[in-house]
Amino acid sequence: MMLESPVAVSSASISHPPDPGQLRRQQQETALRLGLESHFSDPLQAGGRGPEMMVIPPGRFESGAPEDDRDFGELPRRQAEIEHGFGLGRYCVTADEFALFAQATGFEWRDDLLLAEGRAPVINISLDQAQDYLAWLSEETGRHYRLPTEQEWEYAALAGSTTPYCFGDRLTCGEANIQTFQMTQSPVRGWRRFLPFCAPLNRAVEVGTFPANVWGLHEVHGNVWEMTSERWHGPLAPGVRATRQADMGWFVVKGGSWFEGPRAARAAARKPRLHNELDINLGFRVACDLP
Repeated sequence: MMLESPVAVSSASISHPPDPGQLRRQQQETALRLGLESHFSDPLQAGGRGPEMMVIPPGRFESGAPEDDRDFGELPRRQAEIEHGFGLGRYCVTADEFALFAQATGFEWRDDLLLAEGRAPVINISLDQAQDYLAWLSEETGRHYRLPTEQEWEYAALAGSTTPYCFGDRLTCGEANIQTFQMTQSPVRGWRRFLPFCAPLNRAVEVGTFPANVWGLHEVHGNVWEMTSERWHGPLAPGVRATRQADMGWFVVKGGSWFEGPRAARAAARKPRLHNELDINLGFRVACDLP
C-alpha cells in the first residue's frame, strides 16, 4: 500500500538538534518508550532471526533539494514531519536473509540471473517479490513489515543532517560505494580527462562495509538503490506519458548505487523503477511499524 507524504510544518518548528549525542539520546528515548532496544531483531517462527532493525525517532526535517541545485528527480525543498517512530533496517536485506524466505516458500530464481551471496544485498528482486518477502516476514514475526515511504527513507538517511549526505556536503569513496572521479588537465596540451579518486569496486559489497550514520544505518548512500513504497511522480524517459505512470507501475528508489556518482547518492536524489524491474544494483531495506 502506498502511504501519503508527511504534512508540511513551519520552519520555526524544526526541532532536530544537530548534535550527534542528542540525536542518539532521542533514538534511545523513543526505543525506551516503545519497550525496545534502539537496535533489535525479531525472532522467526521457523528459526533464526529477521533483519537487524534500528528505531528511528519521530521528528521534523527539510526534504528535497534547493531550486538552484536539483538533479536526479529531486523534489523541491520543503519542511516535513515524521509523526511516529518506526523501525528501519540497519542494512539492506541480504542474500542470506532472503534465502530463508526462498527456502520456506519455494521461491525459485531464474537461471539467467546474477545472484548475490552471503551478506551482500540481495539483487535482481522486483518490487512484487520484495512485497512477498515482507508479507512472509510479517507472518513469521507478528510485526507489520513494509517498505519505507520516500519521506521516511530520506529522514532516516539524513539522521539530523541538513547537508546533502549524512556525512556532510561531500561524499567520498571511503564513506560509500560509489563511482568517484576528478578532472585533470594537461599543462602542455590543454586536454582534460576524468580520473578516479580511488579504484571503483564495480559491484555491491557486503552490508556494513561502510560507516553508519548517527542512527546506525549503513550504506544509505551508494551500494544499491533502495525501494520505497511511493509511486513515482515526476519526469520519466522521453516518450513515456506522465498520465500513464501509475498504470505502468513506476515507483521511487533512493540512495544511488555503485554504478553512479555521488550526486545520485544524495539523500534527496530519486529515480523511477518499474514494479517488475530486475537489476544488479537494486535492492531494498525493510521498515516496520512500532507499537
